[in-house]
Amino acid sequence: MYLPRQLISHLYLQLLRSHHPLSPPVLILVALEPDALCACRILTSLLKRDYIPHKIQPVAGYGDLSRAGEELVRPMQTTNGGSGGVVVCLGVGGLVDLGEILALSNPEDEVEDMGGVEIWVFDARRPWNLGNVFGGLAGMGQPMAEIDANARRRGCGVDKGCITSAYTSKNGGIIVYDDGDIEEELRNEREAYYALLEMPEVDDDDDVSDDGSEDETQTGSKKRKSWSGREDDEDSEGDEPPHQRRRSNSGSSIASTPTRRKKTEINSSNSSRSATPTTDSPSPAEPKQPSARSLKKRLINLKRRHDSVLQSYYSSGTSYSEPISSLIYSLASELGRDDNDLLWLAIVGVSSLELSGRTMTGVGISNTSESGGSAGWGGQRGEHIRQILRDEVHRLNPPDPLESNRDVRGEINGVIPTTARSPTDTAIRLSPEPRFLLVRHWSLYESMLHSPYLAPRLHVWTENGRKRLHKLLAKMGISLTQCHQYYTHMDMELKRVLRSRLLKYAPMYGLDGLVPSEGSGSASAREGWGFVRCWGWKACLSATDVGVIVGAMLEVGPHETLASWDSKRLPRARDDTENSGIIGESDLASLLPRFWSAYDALSLTSESPTILLEALPLAQHLHRAILRTGTSLLSKHQIRHLRAFRIAVVKDGPDVKLFTNPGALTKLALWIAEAIRVQEKERGDSVKIGRKRAAGTPLVLAGLDEDRDLYVVVGTGGGGGVVDFAAMSKRQEERKKKKELKEKKQKERSERRSKRAAERAEREEETGAEDEDSEESESSSESESEDEEDPRGKKHLLRNRFGIAFQEVVQETNARVRIDSFEHCVVEVQKDDLGGFLEALSFRSVVG
Repeated sequence: MYLPRQLISHLYLQLLRSHHPLSPPVLILVALEPDALCACRILTSLLKRDYIPHKIQPVAGYGDLSRAGEELVRPMQTTNGGSGGVVVCLGVGGLVDLGEILALSNPEDEVEDMGGVEIWVFDARRPWNLGNVFGGLAGMGQPMAEIDANARRRGCGVDKGCITSAYTSKNGGIIVYDDGDIEEELRNEREAYYALLEMPEVDDDDDVSDDGSEDETQTGSKKRKSWSGREDDEDSEGDEPPHQRRRSNSGSSIASTPTRRKKTEINSSNSSRSATPTTDSPSPAEPKQPSARSLKKRLINLKRRHDSVLQSYYSSGTSYSEPISSLIYSLASELGRDDNDLLWLAIVGVSSLELSGRTMTGVGISNTSESGGSAGWGGQRGEHIRQILRDEVHRLNPPDPLESNRDVRGEINGVIPTTARSPTDTAIRLSPEPRFLLVRHWSLYESMLHSPYLAPRLHVWTENGRKRLHKLLAKMGISLTQCHQYYTHMDMELKRVLRSRLLKYAPMYGLDGLVPSEGSGSASAREGWGFVRCWGWKACLSATDVGVIVGAMLEVGPHETLASWDSKRLPRARDDTENSGIIGESDLASLLPRFWSAYDALSLTSESPTILLEALPLAQHLHRAILRTGTSLLSKHQIRHLRAFRIAVVKDGPDVKLFTNPGALTKLALWIAEAIRVQEKERGDSVKIGRKRAAGTPLVLAGLDEDRDLYVVVGTGGGGGVVDFAAMSKRQEERKKKKELKEKKQKERSERRSKRAAERAEREEETGAEDEDSEESESSSESESEDEEDPRGKKHLLRNRFGIAFQEVVQETNARVRIDSFEHCVVEVQKDDLGGFLEALSFRSVVG
């Protein structure tokens, strides 16, 4: 089921009304990522204000999610001695069947019963698991032979999966919070899902040909059992066809078609009426009833057509929609609980997406990163969300009429704020943030050098690139002595003119998006501007700074000294490789300290900036390592170009242990991918796809984890700036075959014409003319159809399909691979199997 955006507070208000002192605590399952952490902070703030007890459980992957289901969720079910309750999934489980992975439902049970457990799902990853979105209603498997299924759901307050205002939480179920995508974009998938759900069982593996050569008696008896619904075939696999699920080695699954158990007799009375006449002597004018064979053929064709709709949705690749921190802030706003603290958490969550490369086309580089400021995530929709946040900043932080206009003028002129306006100032302000890294907490030179935007465009991994950076600073009139000082200690006049000089000289070096465009005093004119918050004289941090620091705390570790971190080793994971070759499960205990440290850093108390400032060295250490490792790979030409993507391996160097974390490895991959794209763009290595011109290729980056004897592999792509050479070559081969076929047809057509010309003397002239006309019309129709097929072949969405490609390679090879991350473009591969795994992967389409 899904909850529409306009009813976002409906379930929370029901929880508030039904809560009592003996109610079980709300269980919150949280992914280990900044956006989910911010969303968790907002939600727990709402629960605390309403005195609703809750429990937070960090979840690192599908293995941890399955264990949480067995140990925490199942005991909540009334069928297992519990009293029901609510489980909230934040950034968890949107892509898989939660009823199965949380062990809430058993496919062999006669009736689906969630045991009073209600699952709320907030997830920005796409595609959705349609079983969660349009199914997930407890009791849907109950016998209802004489009751219309859709009418029954409407009576429960659910209309074809959509929750209405009449819905009440009783038996539990899985409820997905819609950010608007389901209502607007999944109408065809919704119709196909319910058409398949209400369709009688049919075995489409049988050969249904037009000639009717199969024995009529045998097929007739078969068809009556398989599709009329009168008898249950216990041994049939019609419930779950082979293409229904894509199962990973972690035990999670992604449903492709709706499951429908053979427990009902839907349409049995209609089937019997269509097969048996209602009168003893039918009227001669009565139309002939279609045979069972033709009905089955129609049903199979209809089923395949609906299946193709769902398969097309699942095979399009991964993408990201609205951040869940923004969605839960909308819930708080709907409840009238919005304030500056919750707004700041939503801003940090939204700002963190670009840092981890989460775009509308999956994990990868984004073309919109050229537009400057904090732009980069979500295109127009992302900018629309940021504009709403800017409006909220002005609404909740009005200017003080008694305050002098000095600071206001400085904000309008583009001076980056570094201090609070007063000892009690905790307001959020807009700031024309340049695309530097931690500029308030580093020197200007270090901030520019480690910028993921500026470094690839200046080629700072080369000596000439460093000289270009020095020339840029010289043109702006900033000496090396000044720029090596901490930014807060720089000359005030240089800080005042920094933005204007960047706007003047940055375009000379191809850095048009380095700073946001000029803005007037109105909020609507400040597109690309960032957000800054001060905590009195304690600290002044931008939302991007907080996102960088929190991300480093999750990826590097809490309160670790840099010297001791390198000498420590993560605990070796348990090895469960006996049966399926899975490489063992992650040890959540090693990640729990990181989670709680980052969670405390986002607290709403005055201690929050202190924890963030203490973790600054971790963030600086991580990004120095990214620059060092990326420079080494590029300067030593260690990036190879395979058929479908580029590949690089991090297996030596001082920072190799750092990149065993998928988050840190992803940031390194994005840095390298951006550098490669800039190089190809400068060389003009672009390929035209359809009407668009794209530059760059997908990148696969592997990091060696010697402690566990495996490689962590991440595949980045998407962003509209990626060329899938495997898909291109496939399309070229298809076009070549079509061309050869066309030439063959033309040759045959010319032979037929010459033969007809020889016979034309013996035939009437009119007949020959008619043949020629029909032949020309046939030729024109064929050419038109071929012309229509080309544009469809060129249509390329360029989404990240590494998750699908990884699954295909695992199914076809003996590589020992573990797919456990919620990011399906991240896998773990046994060290000895990496070569064969990459070789098989190179023949897959990795963006689509």
